[in-house]
This record gives sequence, C-alpha cells and structure tokens, in this order.
Amino acid sequence: MRIERKAEMPRVLVVDDSPTMRKMIMAALRPLQAEFGEAANGLEAIEQLALGKYDAMTLDLNMPDMHGLEVLRYVRKLSSLDEMPVVVISTRGDEYSLQQSLQLGANRYLVKPFQPAELLRIIQTLLAQSA
Repeated sequence: MRIERKAEMPRVLVVDDSPTMRKMIMAALRPLQAEFGEAANGLEAIEQLALGKYDAMTLDLNMPDMHGLEVLRYVRKLSSLDEMPVVVISTRGDEYSLQQSLQLGANRYLVKPFQPAELLRIIQTLLAQSA
C-alpha cells in the first residue's frame, strides 16, 4: 500500500517595521496557504531565522535597529540560509538600493506600493525553483 504524504506548507518570514505593510504582504501571499512569521526589524528577523526554518523571506530595507541590507548580508553568509529566496520590498526606488540588494543576494526587488498579484507570482516561482 502506498501512503501519500501531504506537501508541507511553505514558511514565509515577512520583515517590515510597518504592521500594516506586514498584513498587506501576508494578504497578498494568502493563496500560498503558507505559515507566516513576522519581524518588525532586522534584529527580530535574525532571531526568527535562528529559531526556525523558513522557505522564503520578504524584506524591507529601511527599518530600525538593523537595515535590511545588513540582514541580507547576514543571511547570505550562513550556509543554511544562502539559498533561501529573498524578495526586497522597499519604498526606495533608486538604482543604488536595487543594485546593492541584488549584489548582496536578493532574488527580486519590488518598490512599494507593490502589486499583490506580482508578489504572489514571484514568491510562487521562487519557491518552486528552490524545492
């Protein structure tokens, strides 16, 4: 007899200092039927990543305590997280922020306000590629 295993729900860490923005991101990603973790700043994000495995992360750049680029730099130095998809979602639409994010290992860069359907499509694609 063959036993079918249910696919595990993806875990997504949503990092943004705005509670409203975190809710908007989670609402956009609701069709994933994912389990969400939340962090209001960079230090909380690192703590969440140390406490459990996440399959993807959305990351704001301008946050108190620790800038998003510092979080990204930290994540990419850890062998356990260096392949985790990271989508930066920022109010900063300048070329420097975009290039810095991509050079440090962000998979994609979106400028707020983002299109919910685009974010969902990007995360779905990245999760499928990393599976």
